[in-house]
Amino acid sequence: QSQLADSGGGEVQPGGSLRLSCVASGFSLEDYAVGWFRQAPGKEREKVACIGRRYILTDYSDSVKGRFTIARDDAKNTANLQMNNLQPGDTALYQCVAGFACHDLGIPSSDYRGQGTQVTVSS
Repeated sequence: QSQLADSGGGEVQPGGSLRLSCVASGFSLEDYAVGWFRQAPGKEREKVACIGRRYILTDYSDSVKGRFTIARDDAKNTANLQMNNLQPGDTALYQCVAGFACHDLGIPSSDYRGQGTQVTVSS
């Protein structure tokens, strides 16, 4: 069965760091763009980062640019999101998504989606 498993969330204080992981099984992640979405209660779903196939492109939302770094290791079939200087506004459920391209990631129903991992930033 093809699936994504995301993990690494938790609770940290403002200014802290977390590293989210996304592991693909049953398919080769190298054939897909990989990104992270987040959604907080009462807020719209936001694509925060994406990395294209062949490591060619990385894209970040303005809200996380300079603080978050997305990376992929196709040999390990994984992708990671390093999140630094976390702030209360980063509190959300984060979900890993794999799809054909970054520009429409998460739109096609055929995209792979992880189950989500909760990030809470609180003092």
